[in-house]
Amino acid sequence: MRLDGKVAIITGSGRGLGKEAAFLFAEEGAKVVVCDINRQSAEEVALAIVDAGGEAMATMVDVTDSESVQRMVDAAMERFGTIDVLVNNAGITADAQLVKMTEDQWDRVIAVNLKGVYLCTKAVAPIMIAKGSGRIINTSSVVGIYGNFGQSNYVATKAGVIGMTKVWAKELGRKGITVNAVAPGFTMTEMMSTVPEKVLTGIRDRTPLGRLGEPRDIAYAYLYLASNEASFVNGATIQVDGGLTL
Repeated sequence: MRLDGKVAIITGSGRGLGKEAAFLFAEEGAKVVVCDINRQSAEEVALAIVDAGGEAMATMVDVTDSESVQRMVDAAMERFGTIDVLVNNAGITADAQLVKMTEDQWDRVIAVNLKGVYLCTKAVAPIMIAKGSGRIINTSSVVGIYGNFGQSNYVATKAGVIGMTKVWAKELGRKGITVNAVAPGFTMTEMMSTVPEKVLTGIRDRTPLGRLGEPRDIAYAYLYLASNEASFVNGATIQVDGGLTL
């Protein structure tokens, strides 16, 4: 029970990586705040955790809206009294080549993937500072390190998340708070459903482990960074990609 009694907020946990992390954190003893823009999805995940013997609550959040984020934090504090872990997992894509990308596509991805991380961390940080401890885990991507065709907006956000992680690690480390990032490779979630099978096959062939990632592969990286075992890990970006980028 590596997170026994810890309270963890996981954004975007109604599906995909966040959902898997919510289940894993609950298995490891955490009280999980399941947050998603889709209220029904969040409630279904929280109910499944409770049915399995864990402890969880669901709340709808729009991470691009500061008032919505504050309501999420207030609800978590009212229910559990503290916040120990924040996983900034919520994210979207709206892919297009530069010359075809609309301003709306750019703005939507920047708002969720970059501004959302800023707003959630800003709302939670004072609580962690007051208690002198905390874990903040930001979801980046290997494309934020190496780039990817047709993803100017997404890559910009994921590179930005790595930059913010380093800044916050310096600012908050002295307060007893670690801030780290996880950079997943290509992982089989709903977000990958639009990728042609030919492209997925090519990625598998280039990956030394010979497969794509599974959501639990990423969730275990979140778990490590949230645990006491990672107490001296700060400002790091952990790539979880099966060796694809070697």
